[in-house]
Order: sequence, then structure tokens, then C-alpha cells
Amino acid sequence: MTNKKCPRCRLVNFATDDVCRRCGSLLENSARSFREVESAAPRKPTVLKRALITLGVVALLLFAAYASLLTSSSPISYEQQQIVERAINIIEAKGFDRNAFVLRRFVSYRATDNWWNRWVGHADAYAATNFPFQVVTLYPDFFNLPVDDTERAAVLLHESFHLLGHGEEKAFDGVWRAKRELGWTKERYEATRVWRNVHELTMDYAPSLFQCGAEGHSDCTE
Repeated sequence: MTNKKCPRCRLVNFATDDVCRRCGSLLENSARSFREVESAAPRKPTVLKRALITLGVVALLLFAAYASLLTSSSPISYEQQQIVERAINIIEAKGFDRNAFVLRRFVSYRATDNWWNRWVGHADAYAATNFPFQVVTLYPDFFNLPVDDTERAAVLLHESFHLLGHGEEKAFDGVWRAKRELGWTKERYEATRVWRNVHELTMDYAPSLFQCGAEGHSDCTE
């Protein structure tokens, strides 16, 4: 075996030495072996790679959740789709373009409850929205109780606020403020069941809208 010369102090060391006996430097063959082992060792994933993996897992879980909502419920019929489209047309024609766009382009309409709605339960409602999955369940009352498409438009406008990430307070407040612009007026619809339901719930969720007038109990939007 050939003796090893130290690259730093030039001392000749025995062939079996890994470090220089004088200065402690790593000898050539040992240094080469160390570099080979280091290069062969698995590298830890970078921060970017870990972030991409995390995002991929989250996206997969969200897709699985979305698919489960669809497979555990039934779609609305063609005739019901036409009713929904007429209501959205009213929303769009009255200038609520953003709300109409979301309702038309990003929503999967269902006729029966999915597993999540069945699990959490819900009070008597015309519709229910699963945010952020953009799944809207339309119950029989949505099709049967409104007197016309304008009232259905009011219900869908309410759901559009949920689709945009808002809670009940904002949804009831937004619809009540927009009712006249939508064509859903007190003069024409005050006696309908939908009007009475929405009026009562709006008073609960957005009471500040009914604190006007001399006595502080009048509708501020009228």
C-alpha cells in the first residue's frame, strides 16, 4: 500500500491513516470517500417542494370532499334547471352581474341533501349552500312556494352571498337592501309567504335595517 502525503503540511503518513498525524487534516483517499458518501446521501426536500406536496394533498382532499357531496345527492331536473335559469336572468337583468355570474358558472345545483347536509341538519329552508364547494341544494319549497321567478331570484340572490363567502347577516342584509332594485317590492309581494319568511329572518339577522322612523321601528330601506 502507498503511503499518504498530507496535502497541507506535506508529512508522509502511513497508508492506513485517515488523518494527518501532524496537523490533523483529512488525507486524500479519506476526503474522497467522505465526498462520495456525502453526495450519495439522500437530500432533504426543499421548502418549495414540501409546500407543493402540501398543496397537492390539500387539493386532493378538497376534490374528494366535493365529489362526495355530488355522489351523495341528486341533481335537479331539466325543468328545474330552466326555472333556475329564469331566476338568474332576472338577477342579471337587474344589474347584479357578479352574483349572476357566480350562480350561473360555478354552482352545481342539487335536488336532494348530500351527506353533509343530512349530518348537520337544517331548518326549513328554500335552499342550502355548501361553501367553498359551490354546491347549492334547492328544496321543493324553492320551486313550489314563490309566486313567481322574481321571488325565486330573491332566494338565489341570498345564496349568491354565501357562494361569495358571506354569512347569514350579510346575505339577509344584502337581499333586503336590493329588493326594490330586484323588483321584489312590498307593494306587490307583502302578502306572500316568501316575503313574510324573509322579512322575519331579516329582522333577526339584520335588525339595524328596522330601526328608522320616529319610533325607531320602521324599515330603513323603504
